[in-house]
Amino acid sequence: MEAIEELSLQPCTSSLYLRPFRLCYRQNGIKKFWDFMRTHDSVSILIFNTSRQCFVVVKQFRPAVYMCEVERHHPEVFQNQDKEKSPCLEDPLPAVVGVTYELCAGIVDKPNLSLEEIACAEVLEECGYRVSVTDLRRITSYRSGVGVTGSRQTLFYAEVTDQMRTSGGGGQPEEGELIEVVEIPLEESMKFAYDETFTKTMGVIFSFMWFQNNIAPNLPKK
Repeated sequence: MEAIEELSLQPCTSSLYLRPFRLCYRQNGIKKFWDFMRTHDSVSILIFNTSRQCFVVVKQFRPAVYMCEVERHHPEVFQNQDKEKSPCLEDPLPAVVGVTYELCAGIVDKPNLSLEEIACAEVLEECGYRVSVTDLRRITSYRSGVGVTGSRQTLFYAEVTDQMRTSGGGGQPEEGELIEVVEIPLEESMKFAYDETFTKTMGVIFSFMWFQNNIAPNLPKK
């Protein structure tokens, strides 16, 4: 996962996932504009393995996170982007700075499937557990990237057991996915959520807190 090499920064002229726009409008009599991206909505799933009392999350390299760290250390990389030659990143940062811990998730790009069906498919592909629509509990939906994309993500909760795991997960290599399945013990989850040495999404923090408030009080006492 961390064997990242031959990095070069190039302009993005077209994408299957991002479409840039500029909205011009008048607000309270003042002319304004705002640049934004249209992208897919998504689903995410908080997975709790009841057999071993742990959360199942995923770990993967995120180029956008990596390049944020690159710019922080080497701001010149994003300068002079009008040059014809795309700059190669000499002496790049270690890939670990772009590795994040996330909930199992996926984009909503199959109009013939419900959000629940997409979520079940993602749990199987990324984490290797076979769950059904009836195994899912809808927690809530919210907007992410409100200043840039405004896309909607719907969060589900699923309880699994060791017997429900049918594969090692890891995503779909044919689509370029390289995902590591990680287990976070329940008793360590809140410490993990606030430990900034582990780069993670807000979805992880929020869902762990939701679990503590809504599920943990009903668990059998040890």
